[in-house]
Amino acid sequence: MSGTNQRIDAQRLWDSLMAMAEIGATPKGGVKRLTLTEVDKAGRQRFTQWCEAVGLTVRIDAIGNMFARREGRDPSRRPVLLGSHLDSQPSGGKFDGALGVIAGLEVMRTLHDLNVQTEAPIELVNWTDEEGSRFGHSLMGSGAWAGIYTLEKVYGLADVDGVTVGEALEAIGYKGEHPARPFPADAYFELHIEQGPILEREGRQIGIVTGAQSQVWYDAVITGQDAHAGTTPPSTRRDALLAAARVIERVDALMRERGEDGRGTVGQLHVLPNSRNVIPGEVRFSIEFRHPDDAQIEHLAGSFPAEAAALVAANGCALELKELFRIPMQPFDAGCVDLVRQAAARLGYSAREIVSGAGHDAVYVARSVPTAMIFTPCKDGLSHNEAESILPEEAAAGCQVLFEAVVARANRAL
Repeated sequence: MSGTNQRIDAQRLWDSLMAMAEIGATPKGGVKRLTLTEVDKAGRQRFTQWCEAVGLTVRIDAIGNMFARREGRDPSRRPVLLGSHLDSQPSGGKFDGALGVIAGLEVMRTLHDLNVQTEAPIELVNWTDEEGSRFGHSLMGSGAWAGIYTLEKVYGLADVDGVTVGEALEAIGYKGEHPARPFPADAYFELHIEQGPILEREGRQIGIVTGAQSQVWYDAVITGQDAHAGTTPPSTRRDALLAAARVIERVDALMRERGEDGRGTVGQLHVLPNSRNVIPGEVRFSIEFRHPDDAQIEHLAGSFPAEAAALVAANGCALELKELFRIPMQPFDAGCVDLVRQAAARLGYSAREIVSGAGHDAVYVARSVPTAMIFTPCKDGLSHNEAESILPEEAAAGCQVLFEAVVARANRAL
């Protein structure tokens, strides 16, 4: 490797990743650290302890986002932000989100060890509820911070047990006093596993993320009629599950029509009354489409609701389709992306430009702050799974690129 002689501690980074993975550890080697639970609280507390041990000042905003600040030589300069999230899917892996937070901590630890003070302050962020797996609204903390969602709306979201976000924040003591809104910041960098197979397949060590693809998400409810499975003939059936199957098949077809760039998924399905000898009378399910081209998502958003309604009506049922949100393709800041590109080249890592297939906190942060992302490979492209895996050297490479980009930005000439 060439470049600076300032190096992160790869073993400490890995040990810290493994220590965080102990919190919410699952029998199959993953984690279950659902947002705003007692397990999430334990992860936040460990994160706070680690931050304070190297002199960082931690503050919490009204949606529970955590900001750990390291002062710069010039207090008038806007801080450089870096981070990700510590919450997980119900059967998540050790690295989704946590890599970005713990690697950010390693950047701070390395600066502390080397007694290096950057010109601008640096703030490490743990965003609340990136995953959306408990309250059904992904990118919640960064979305509230960026002004995409009002606090009132977010506080009122409830989990399957009826616990609201506001109640959960109070219960774990993380409804902070600082306002959840954008503040002047110079840049934001986020390190994340790719969650896809491209980097591994091509043997690349670093993904230089140029932006994130467009998305539209829906909640669907199909209403038919419960009826006895043994006595109801085909002519009088109003099978909500059959109607849902027709819609799901259409989601898959629309995805495949768009080739390898197409994405269409039904990830949640709730069947009522869920009895083996009762024709389902109601089905609730999620639908999402993604594509790098905004025009493709706009076309789908314009045509799919009517197509789905027709399919459902043909099966004697009714459809309620609610659009949750539509996110345009988000390009990242050219200057910040170039710092990632330069760092990877200087360090001698093989790299390629890539568009993020997943939504990340960076997508909403980028609306207020110049932003870039760094990807590392993950085994078989697998994520949102307890078997999610990366190599220690992959984590270290991503962290070193993060270090170089953040420090370069924090020391840039104004």
